[in-house]
Amino acid sequence: MASFPFDRRAIPAGASITHWTTRDSWALRCFSWPVTGAPRGSILFQGGRGDVIEKYLETFAHWHSRGWTVTSFDWRGQGGSGRLTDAGNCGHIADFAQYIEDFEAFARDWMARTPGPHVIMGHSMGGHLVLRGLVEGVARPDAAVLVAPMLGLKGPFGAALGERLARLLGGVGNSARPAWKSNERPYTTDTRESLLTHDPDRYQDELWWQQTNPGNVTGPPSWKWVIEAFRSTRELRAHSALRTMDVPVLALVAEHDGLVDARAALALLAKLPDARIVRFGKESAHEILREVDKVRNRALGEIDLFLEARVRGA
Repeated sequence: MASFPFDRRAIPAGASITHWTTRDSWALRCFSWPVTGAPRGSILFQGGRGDVIEKYLETFAHWHSRGWTVTSFDWRGQGGSGRLTDAGNCGHIADFAQYIEDFEAFARDWMARTPGPHVIMGHSMGGHLVLRGLVEGVARPDAAVLVAPMLGLKGPFGAALGERLARLLGGVGNSARPAWKSNERPYTTDTRESLLTHDPDRYQDELWWQQTNPGNVTGPPSWKWVIEAFRSTRELRAHSALRTMDVPVLALVAEHDGLVDARAALALLAKLPDARIVRFGKESAHEILREVDKVRNRALGEIDLFLEARVRGA
């Protein structure tokens, strides 16, 4: 959508990669891209399970060109923010509450040191955690954007049976061990690429970053992550504060998403008092912001219009 050349395989000039220390002394790998001159405001963007900051540099460039300062961090236990298990590159967490604690502390610090208005965005697992944080009151930005939010897990058995099976299988032995070998979805013959995007070049960008920084690669989740993901999404869907959480929300939902449950997302989002829902059909896989230009441009356009309409001072 941006009319200027952009290298998706390089940290942009003026941006920096640093580390931010949590209250328990854990180092989160962070990205910061301030704006020269008077900024329009600040965006905190959080990726999904296994994501790294670099996957969204092109999207960050779009917002930065429109005057937004952009910040992001790799979630604890994935990307460049360390590991919580000895099982290779496995993405593990003991409780999603740990993600929320990190998010709360980081967001509070970010809002204090960056210019407003403030917008928090999240993709997939990041979308789930951002919405959970808003519902629980740990952050109150001027607006929020959820992109293919993980508000239900996609599986062949349904949420209730899926959670019971995860607890059964994950409860045998070490629950920090990988739940499967490599594919994003072990019970399908779909390739990882087809589940994520229809754009082969943008998919290759991710592989390039993995080869360049192999230490930042996160593989399959642990059984404990799977169990806690089922629990956290179930509890959020039933949360009593959904209907009173009045931060303006824009949600982009891929109806044919192969990784998260779009129907569960639509049902939950309908409970929010101030939410605009934009649906994408078969043209979009899970990573809406890393899709082919036609899909990605529509998504960015919807976000831009939402921010112009709903964020004071933007």
